Amino acid sequence: MFSSIAPLARLNPFYAPHFQLVQDGVRKRPEPAEAPSTRRSLAAASAAEEYSCAYGSGRFFMLCGLGGIISCGTTHTALVPLDLVKCRIQVDPQKYKSIFNGFSVTVKEDGVRGLAKGWAPTFIGYSMQGLCKFGFYEVFKILYGNMLGEENAYLWRTSLYLAASASAEFFADIALAPMEAAKVRIQTQPGYANTLRQAVPKMFGEEGIWAFYKGVAPLWMRQIPYTMMKFACFERTVEALYKYVVPKPRSECSKGEQLVVTFIAGYIAGVFCAIVSHPADSVVSVLNKEKGSSASQVLMRLGFKGVWKGLFARIIMIGTLTALQWFIYDSVKVYFRLPRPPPPEMPESLKKKLGLTQ
Repeated sequence: MFSSIAPLARLNPFYAPHFQLVQDGVRKRPEPAEAPSTRRSLAAASAAEEYSCAYGSGRFFMLCGLGGIISCGTTHTALVPLDLVKCRIQVDPQKYKSIFNGFSVTVKEDGVRGLAKGWAPTFIGYSMQGLCKFGFYEVFKILYGNMLGEENAYLWRTSLYLAASASAEFFADIALAPMEAAKVRIQTQPGYANTLRQAVPKMFGEEGIWAFYKGVAPLWMRQIPYTMMKFACFERTVEALYKYVVPKPRSECSKGEQLVVTFIAGYIAGVFCAIVSHPADSVVSVLNKEKGSSASQVLMRLGFKGVWKGLFARIIMIGTLTALQWFIYDSVKVYFRLPRPPPPEMPESLKKKLGLTQ
């Protein structure tokens, strides 16, 4: 599949700007029609020198998946203590009244080590989710972009980001669901299990394979809107920052400066992600704690006010998490010298149609 995507990727508007460069104040004249093969060979030579692989190649997608594993697995694991308190506030708000009270009660009852409960399923589950989330996003962005065509891919780029990220997250949540179920049991049911090795056989013995996947639909409810916001908001924020805030073009920014822009855009996207996905996150936490309940039953019982419990903790967690994930993911791309296309610009053909060129 990857080999068939690679040729299409080179035609994608996100592969490289499809417009003419301006140097010394003079717009370059388009090359003659007979020169496309020459341009392609020059581009290939340039890519071979600058990048470790071609945009849209199998190696590109695999390394993007690796970047997803590193960014999601490490960041979610690092924030396990905050996630644990957030989950406990959601399932037992009478006992855990606030984020600070939640930390205090947890340390008093379980000691400092108690704050690390659920780290193993968190690391495994979110590593698998990151692999699918980031890897498949790049795949679907190229596929959908080529289905739309160069001009429509630019005009409808926000819809393209939304569709590609939703498609990627659908598969990512299937990979995440078993470990997420085990994590919530470990964190929110005292005495149930202290480790992943204890939780998995106990869950399987009680409810069979359904114990690991009964939360996948609420996960889709939580994670698909979250990921759509995460990617679309990030992409458009990066575009806006370079257009209105950064005082020089992206091509003139150093790698470090580009990564700072990535971090800022990631944090802004993370705040919106937390708000959009929090109600479903509350349902998932309660559902995985209780036996025999359905998502609709939990939602009705919690009510409008109940589903927003723990939002402040989640905004802090998700804002930091999203910013770090994008920073790490982009850093992995820099380290492996992967192609990192600039924000899309209007194709020349569309400029001519709109009368924006002379």
